[in-house]
Amino acid sequence: MNPSGEQHVLRSGDAEAVVVEVGAGLRGYQAGGRDVVDGYGPHEMAPDCRGQVLAPWPNRLGDGVWSWDGARHVTPVTEPERGTALHGLVRWAPWRVLARAADAVVLEHVLFPQPGYPFVLRLQVGYELSDAGLRVTTTATNEGDADLPYGEGHHPYLASPGGRLDGDLLTVPAATRVVPDERLLPTGTAPVDGTPYDLRAGAPLGDLVLDDCLTDLSRDANGVAEVRLTDAEGRGAALWLDASYRWLQLFSGDVLADTGRRRRGLAVEPMTCPPDAFRTGVGVRRLGPGESTTSTWGIRPL
Repeated sequence: MNPSGEQHVLRSGDAEAVVVEVGAGLRGYQAGGRDVVDGYGPHEMAPDCRGQVLAPWPNRLGDGVWSWDGARHVTPVTEPERGTALHGLVRWAPWRVLARAADAVVLEHVLFPQPGYPFVLRLQVGYELSDAGLRVTTTATNEGDADLPYGEGHHPYLASPGGRLDGDLLTVPAATRVVPDERLLPTGTAPVDGTPYDLRAGAPLGDLVLDDCLTDLSRDANGVAEVRLTDAEGRGAALWLDASYRWLQLFSGDVLADTGRRRRGLAVEPMTCPPDAFRTGVGVRRLGPGESTTSTWGIRPL
């Protein structure tokens, strides 16, 4: 059996995407004979969070300790080197298939109460592949009898069109950077104006090292923001996100344990809340009993 469980292969025209049972993650996406995302092989555990679903919180939760409606909760620290609980609770869980077609799949996982998150949360993630690209829709529903906190993100790596990020152009429509401390937890915000993080007009990545959260995204009339990673000829990929995703984490992979994967792709992580949100309350969605919320993002080849 593959470490990532059942492999759901989606096809549309010359495009193919692979979604896996473990974590409902995106293992790969190719179009026109080239990689759109920098994924991983069928016999690997998802390295470096590649393609994973991040819920019920994305990014880092300092010390794994937080409060909700007057109650203190402690969840396991999963990033011991920084003392944080990283990327939620569903990355390594099996997800069952709800619906399947040649070009689409919907997976579901019910997160039952556990130490540190004593709530019942139903999660559904749908992937749909078409000529327009890959569309990903996440729906969360509170199945319990008390309000719960919720945040969500995804962790795809856009493949470098040139093979290494140094020669690529990156466009990010973000006006504000979340300033991190040494544990990559937020200390405040700052405008990107006049800094290397001002990528609104597009800029060569060069040797810029990124593990940063950006926000205040400019959007089109439909509330959609778009990040582009291209070569000098404009080939590459765009990741778009709807208005529910107000934050982006960008990670250039300079510290990956596998040196062969460093700067080979750029993690572009749409997030509904910023790092440490369960402790700060920023961007956390309160879901009442029976209430649902849905968010959508996608990737298209350029």
